[in-house]
Amino acid sequence: MAEKSFKYVIVGGGVAAGYAAREFANQGVKPGELAIISKEAVAPYERPALSKAYLFPEGTARLPGFHVCVGSGGERLLPEWYTEKGISLILSTEIVKADLASKTVISAAGEAFKYQILIIATGSTVIRLSDFGVQGADAKNIFYLREIDEADELVKAIKAKKNGKAVIVGGGYIVLYIYLKSVTQVMYAAVAAANMYVFIVPRLFTAGIAAFYEGYYANKGIKIIKGTVAVGFGTNGNGEVTDVKLRDGTVLEADIVVVGVGGKPLTTLFKDQTDAFFKTSVPDVYAVGDVATFPMKLYGETRRVEHVDHARKSAEQAVKAIFASEQGKSISEYDYLPYFYSRSFDLSWQFYGDNVGESVLFGDSSPESPTHKFGSYWIKDGKVVGAFLESGTPEENKAIAKVARVQPPVSSLDQLAAEGLTFASKI
Repeated sequence: MAEKSFKYVIVGGGVAAGYAAREFANQGVKPGELAIISKEAVAPYERPALSKAYLFPEGTARLPGFHVCVGSGGERLLPEWYTEKGISLILSTEIVKADLASKTVISAAGEAFKYQILIIATGSTVIRLSDFGVQGADAKNIFYLREIDEADELVKAIKAKKNGKAVIVGGGYIVLYIYLKSVTQVMYAAVAAANMYVFIVPRLFTAGIAAFYEGYYANKGIKIIKGTVAVGFGTNGNGEVTDVKLRDGTVLEADIVVVGVGGKPLTTLFKDQTDAFFKTSVPDVYAVGDVATFPMKLYGETRRVEHVDHARKSAEQAVKAIFASEQGKSISEYDYLPYFYSRSFDLSWQFYGDNVGESVLFGDSSPESPTHKFGSYWIKDGKVVGAFLESGTPEENKAIAKVARVQPPVSSLDQLAAEGLTFASKI
């Protein structure tokens, strides 16, 4: 099989790859120099849409509507855009081996691709219950949501099981979002969420924040079962899931199950840390997005961030660094402020910074609140290092982001809680 050669090769076809391609075009990449190799069959798209508008009963999102870079307010890069720019978009091609010494990556079909500069943008994959030997975990109508093909299968099942029951296994905010926004509206059915945690979204939420969302979702008819895990699934004669068996002995009827118990970075090809320009210790190899462990300048430590915002920005930083190096120039170090967000029903929250140290809750956090505007600050070493806000205006969200970036000192937690958003507005 003939070998193909490119100056730049991006392995991975997700958000990071799409934003990197745009930056390559901005930097003046020449036709024929860049290739994107993706195991998916479509051009890079905004992956968050799969758990949001893709599942909406009305106003449903479909490609080409959410190709990158619309998620950040930019131009939508349709497949023909890559053709016009002379960028080779090599789809349905999974890279299974990287020979870094010879600067060659090899596909599952045995195709070889030579590169001068390589960008690893393989992202993450879901953790599957079958990896742990959970009985019945391979039954039909048990879904994971990472790629568009999986979303398509879930949509088909939702339409086919309109009067059925859905169970979500896992307590992360992405999985809760999926069904709270779609299945409860499409199926009009009982929905249960089973997770092992004391409260939902424990990696980010405090108990006080979680209490609001748990109460709010309960008012929508969603039953959240905490402190237990799924240990097995029942099936019928067609191999379809019929129930979820929990460790505490509870059995939940289920026509559809969505599993969201976490993800793991796809680092089988390459494992290494990067510098502030996403360059690894291997010459001419960069890593961006979920797979990159990088220096977090704001906190003086090395971290890995799994979020679309970082995927976009790290990809752009790496490409700028590549061209700066070729031109003998320098660019500023990556100085990332952690950012997470979600939207469901009439709720919309944003978080910035670090959720470490003590926390204070402010505002009206009652699930019955007509405004449900509330938030939280995290304080470490006498400084505010993180901020969360539900139902904030654009100006208010900017204010809490500034707080997390500036890290202002605070002397009284009670006073901080009393001031709430007023504190942020003064920074």
